[in-house]
Amino acid sequence: MFPVEFTIEASSGRARAGRASTARGEYQTPCFMPVGTRGAIRYLSADDYESVGARIVLGNTYHLMLRPGADLIADMGGLGAFAGWGGLTLTDSGGFQVFSLGPKIDDDGVTFKSTYDGEMVRFTPERAVDVQQLLGADIQMVLDVCPALPSPPDVIDLALRRTGEWAQRAREHHSRVDQSLFGIVQGGISPELREMSALHTAGLDFDGYGIGGLSVGETREEMIPALAAATAHLPENRPRYLMGVGDPASLVEAVSLGGDQFDCVLQT
Repeated sequence: MFPVEFTIEASSGRARAGRASTARGEYQTPCFMPVGTRGAIRYLSADDYESVGARIVLGNTYHLMLRPGADLIADMGGLGAFAGWGGLTLTDSGGFQVFSLGPKIDDDGVTFKSTYDGEMVRFTPERAVDVQQLLGADIQMVLDVCPALPSPPDVIDLALRRTGEWAQRAREHHSRVDQSLFGIVQGGISPELREMSALHTAGLDFDGYGIGGLSVGETREEMIPALAAATAHLPENRPRYLMGVGDPASLVEAVSLGGDQFDCVLQT
């Protein structure tokens, strides 16, 4: 892994503005990362990205590994070269998309049917790492279990356990030294479970930390205490990425609670 150097340049309460350095460049926080699901942002050319303020573009591992395939993208020089984008890139693990397909889940991983050709695909924490190493983004995310909300307590508890175990497996498997790896915090809307997940994930010493499993059916009044509990127990010297939340009101609240980077498909 390449350790992200994160410097806080200003703060007010729990809100902070900073600068994060990766192997290929740096970005300022707070920042919004536009989503280029298949490598490119809809309706924009790569030349437009920087003019609209983008510093990091997010790609989706689920879609990219199925079409056109991680090997092809690696042969082209990685995700940035494939998209014609010279800035930074981040790939999510594809977990949110996979779990929206109703996959068969076990402690080892998930099995799901491709939406492209109906083929059955096996996905594990290790394969998620391997695919993202081929895609070559500057930052990759671990595979997590993202339950819908509301869900029964036993479903949330199992998702929390598996997410923690899969994070450790991903951490041990990752080998690309020019690529940073972020862990992910789960725990539903329970502040206690969010704290537990944050402490466990922080103990694995990732380069940064995603906060997943929010904006998936809960109200804003339920989301904010869960988010606050997570950010309060993540390291100050690492970036915090609130995944999939992008409406203006939630972004302002998330920044006030110490969130640093964000993405959402609504804008693109």
